[in-house]
Amino acid sequence: MINVIVELSKYLILVLMILYTLQCFNMFRIKDAQDRRHLLAKQVMLMFFMDLTAFTVIYLNTLDFRVIQYYLAITVFFAVLQILYRLLYKKASLLLINNMCMLLSVGFIILCRLDMTKAVRQFVIVAAGSAIALIVPILIRKMRFLRKLTWVYAGIGIFLLGVVLVMGMTTYGAKLSIMGVQPSEIVKITFVFFLAALLQKDTSFKNVVIATVIAGAHVLILVLSRDLGSALVFFVGYLVMVYVATKNPGYLGLGLLGGSVASVAAYYLFGHVRQRVVAWKDPMSVYDQEGYQIVQSLFAIGTGGWFGMGLCQGASKGVLPVVEEDFVFAAICEELGILFAICLILVCMSFFLMVVNISLQIKNNFYKLIALGLGTEYAFQVFLTIGGATKFIPMTGITLPLVSYGGSSAMSTIIMLAIIQGLYILREDEDEEIEEKRQKRQPQAGRFPTERESRISRYPRYPG
Repeated sequence: MINVIVELSKYLILVLMILYTLQCFNMFRIKDAQDRRHLLAKQVMLMFFMDLTAFTVIYLNTLDFRVIQYYLAITVFFAVLQILYRLLYKKASLLLINNMCMLLSVGFIILCRLDMTKAVRQFVIVAAGSAIALIVPILIRKMRFLRKLTWVYAGIGIFLLGVVLVMGMTTYGAKLSIMGVQPSEIVKITFVFFLAALLQKDTSFKNVVIATVIAGAHVLILVLSRDLGSALVFFVGYLVMVYVATKNPGYLGLGLLGGSVASVAAYYLFGHVRQRVVAWKDPMSVYDQEGYQIVQSLFAIGTGGWFGMGLCQGASKGVLPVVEEDFVFAAICEELGILFAICLILVCMSFFLMVVNISLQIKNNFYKLIALGLGTEYAFQVFLTIGGATKFIPMTGITLPLVSYGGSSAMSTIIMLAIIQGLYILREDEDEEIEEKRQKRQPQAGRFPTERESRISRYPRYPG
């Protein structure tokens, strides 16, 4: 009987995920506010129904009462989070909140199935991070002096990365953390703030050189710590922000050339980089060593097929090392199917498109660059994780944001999204101000409009 329930549940979970994903993209074309609210509410119900189905299956397979307790805890958490954002921030983007909750939900499901202890620890960190993140939009809205702290951001970033280089714990050949905390996740945010503050007004060659030197210092420290995945995320974030700020394709070309040269140099300088490249090119040739993880990841993805084996039916838990962190995507493919994994990628993509849309509509250059920089870091981290697990690129050891196990990653991603939420609210404030000015420009009733008023009504000007 349990086998029948597991078999049916995987199709039900897939259908719910497909419906949720379709509505993510429907939101971009629907303009009516009432219809949008209806779709957003439907997304929440789909997510709750998916959680109920998944945790029921996990409980029936394990008969562990902690699964029920865990399910009740995350259900209350998601409900409270949805309610608080609606009460505290009337102008908040509910699609951002829904997508964050859905990705967290997928992570909670797969972590609960793989390792209950890690799942509980992840939930506690996510709950704490969400509580902190609730005040971030207010800070973004009120603390206008943030754009003036250029060198404070640079100093914090270099100092934290330097401490890790000197005192950090070595994990899988790289210095990543101090006392279980990974400072590079925090520095991702300060790094974006530094570049945005530096380039918001002055994009002269001198300022671009300064930005390049400081960004290079961040990346160099990460390379020396052998945290090459984070170094790539920082580099791509820098490249995109400089290009958008200057609109000069020459800087983009030089950056790509420099990145290519640095990659070749890293290959010859670091033995573990060469090992990962060999494992990427032909993992079977080094199956007993570096290629083992890649081969097992591909086996898991292939075994799952389009529809997956069903929750608790896969073998990733006992076969794939660090499956909860680096290879969680393979575990999702094995048990929930490739179609479910594609939907997960599309949800991440809609996340990024939403951030780009917010960035394009913000008038203030500082906030525009922050939104674009944070969104780029998020999207590239997703690319590195999934690309490594599927052998599309060499493995970098980066976690899948909000899904993989990793307290520092989850905390920083939640705060990043809260910052973007604050920027979205700022954009809504800007739209309100524009509308108010437009209404003031309307001619008063009972008199003919002047020539200037007629011209403004035909060709409204928007503040820069």
